[in-house]
Amino acid sequence: MIIPFHFGLSTYDQFKHVKCGGEFMGIGIFGSGVSALNAAQIGLSTVEHNIANANTPGFNRQVIVQNARLSQETGAGFIGQGVEVSTVKRIYNEFLSTQVLQGQAQASQLETYSQQIGQINNMLADSDAGLSPALQDLFSAVNNVSSSPESQAAREAMLGSAQFLTSRFQSLDQRMSDISNSINGQISTSVSSINSYAQQIASMNKSIVLAQAAFNGQTPNDLLDQRDQLVSLLNQEIKVNVVKQNDGTLNVFIGSGQSLVVGEQPIALKAVQSLSDPSRTEVAFSSGATVIRAQQNSFQGGNLGGLLAFRSESLDVAQNTLGRVALVLADTFNQQHQLGQDLNGALGGNFFTQAVPLVNTNADNSGTATISASITSSSALTDSDYSLRFDGGTAYTLTRLSDNTVTSLATLPQTVDGLTIATTAGAVAGDRYMIRPTVNGARDIAVAISDTSKIAAAAPIRTNASLANIGSGRISAGTVNAVLPVDVNLQQPVSIVFDNPPTTFTVTGTGIPGSPAAGVAYTEGAPITYNGFTLQISGAPAAGDTFAVTSNINATADNRNALLLANLQTQNTVAGGTASYQSAYAQLVSQVGNKTRALELTSLAQTSMVNQIIQTQQSISGVNLDEEAANLLRYQRAYQAAGRVIQVANTLFDTLLSLGG
Repeated sequence: MIIPFHFGLSTYDQFKHVKCGGEFMGIGIFGSGVSALNAAQIGLSTVEHNIANANTPGFNRQVIVQNARLSQETGAGFIGQGVEVSTVKRIYNEFLSTQVLQGQAQASQLETYSQQIGQINNMLADSDAGLSPALQDLFSAVNNVSSSPESQAAREAMLGSAQFLTSRFQSLDQRMSDISNSINGQISTSVSSINSYAQQIASMNKSIVLAQAAFNGQTPNDLLDQRDQLVSLLNQEIKVNVVKQNDGTLNVFIGSGQSLVVGEQPIALKAVQSLSDPSRTEVAFSSGATVIRAQQNSFQGGNLGGLLAFRSESLDVAQNTLGRVALVLADTFNQQHQLGQDLNGALGGNFFTQAVPLVNTNADNSGTATISASITSSSALTDSDYSLRFDGGTAYTLTRLSDNTVTSLATLPQTVDGLTIATTAGAVAGDRYMIRPTVNGARDIAVAISDTSKIAAAAPIRTNASLANIGSGRISAGTVNAVLPVDVNLQQPVSIVFDNPPTTFTVTGTGIPGSPAAGVAYTEGAPITYNGFTLQISGAPAAGDTFAVTSNINATADNRNALLLANLQTQNTVAGGTASYQSAYAQLVSQVGNKTRALELTSLAQTSMVNQIIQTQQSISGVNLDEEAANLLRYQRAYQAAGRVIQVANTLFDTLLSLGG
C-alpha cells in the first residue's frame, strides 16, 4: 500500500530517506511542523510581550512578520516547506508621532505659561491684596486733609494711608521678584532635565547601532520605543526637531536649529547668569569650558519655552507697569507737594521717595564708559526696557525692547520716552547696556516724611486787594506755577498798582524783571505771572487801585494745595497723559486677566487636541488587550495544530518503519 505522505514518492522512497537520514525528511513534514511550532511560539511570545507592556509609556505594539519558506521542487511540483518568521515589526506611525511631538511641545509651553501667569493674576486681582483699595484710601485721606487742614488726626491718617500704599507697592513687587527668582530655579532644573534626556538619547543611539550590527540589521523595537519615549519627554521640556539617520540614529535639534544630539554625541545646555542683568538666569550652550550665548526667544515650546516666554512677555511687563504707576505717583505727587506750604511756613518737600532707572553694563563690554539715566518726564515713560549699543565715534543705537523700535542717537545726552541718557567717555564700539527705567519703581517707593506738620496742604502765597481801592477790580487766589524748582522769589511780596488811566499797571517786588515793571497792559481775566505764581484780575480797577501778593503767613486753615493733591487722583498723568493712577493699574489687571483667561482656554484646547492625536496614534500603535487576547488564542490554536501535525507525522513514520522491517 502506498501512503501519500509526499506527492510523487512511494512509501518505500520515503522510508528510504528516513532510514538514510536523507535531507528530504529534514525539510519534510517534520520540518514544516517544527517551523509552524516556532512561528506560533514566537507569535505567542510577541503577544505576551504586548500584554505585559500594555501600560508601558511609549510602547508600540509588535507583530510578527511571517513568510512561507522556499518550496521544494519535486517531480510532482513544488512542495511547501513550512513557515518562517522574518522579523518582529513594531506598529509605528511616523506621521502621527511627529504630530504628537509638535502638539505636546505647544501644550507643555501653554500649560507652564498659564500656571505662572495665574500667580500674577491672583495677586493683582485680589480685592484685599491689590493696589486699588490702597490708592483709594490715600486720596480719601488727602480729601479729609483738604476738608480739615488744621486737623492733626486727618494728617496722621494721610501719612498712615501713604505708608499703607507704599507697603502694598513693595509687597506686590516683592512677590513678582520672588516669582522671578523661582523662574531662575525652574530654568536651571529644566536645563538639567534636558541635558539628562540628551545624554540618554545619545546612549540609546549607540545601543541601537550596536544591536542592529549584532543581529544582521534586525530592528531592536524595544530600544526604539525607549528612545522615542525619551524624545517625547525631552520635547515636553523644549520643542525638538528630529532627523533620522541612515544608521538608525536620531539627530535632535532645538531652538533655531542648534544641535542637541548628533549621533552618539550630546551637546550640553547650561544655565548661566545674564550678561546684561545679573539677577536673571539664561540658557546657553556649553562646549567644554566655552559658553555660547543664544537668543532666549529662540528656545520655543515645552516647559522651558513657557518659562522664558512668561518671564519676557508677562512678568517683566507686569513688574515694569506696576513700577511705572509707582514712579508717576511719586513724581507727580512730589511735584505738587513741593508747590505747597507746610505748617512751618516752608515750601513742601518730597512726599515720597522714588526710584531711579536701573542701568546694567554688559559683562562683555570692553570699554570703560558709564551710562546713566534719569527721568525727565514720568508721564512719558513706557513700561518697556531698553537696549543701548555704542556704534563707535559718538553714536549710539537705542532699542525699545517691547516693540523693537530703534532710535539712533548721534551723541549723548539725549532724551527718549521721558528718559534722559548720558554717558562718560571710554565706550568701545559694540559695548552694550540694559536700561530698565521703571523696574524698581514699586520696590523703592516710600513715604519721605514722618512729621504731620510737613504736609504741604496750603498754598505759599496769598493775594488781597487794598481796602482803599475804589474800582470794581477783583483778584484771584492765585496758583503756584507747576515748574520745578520753585522760583526762589515765590514768597517775596509783590505789589500791582494800576496806572492812570488804568489800562496799564506797574509791578514792583524782589525778582520782578526790570523792577518796577511799568506800563504792563491790562486785559481783564488775563493771566498775570511773576516769581513762580499766576493770578488773574477781573473787573474795572480804578487808577491807583493796589493789589498785593504776599507770603502765606497763617496757613493752618489753608487747603488749596491739598485740593490740588486730591485732584491728582483723576488726572491722566500715566502713559503719556492717557491714564490716571487707578486706570493704569486697572489696565494692568485687565491685561493680565485677559491673558490668563486666553492661556487657560488655549491650553485646554491644545491639550484636548493632543489627546485626540494620541488616541488616534494609540488606535494604531497601542496595545488593545481584547485584540491581543484573540491573538493569544489564535497562536495557541496554531501551536496546538502544529503539534498535532508532528504527532500525525510520528504515527506515519512509525508505520513506515514497521513496513520497512
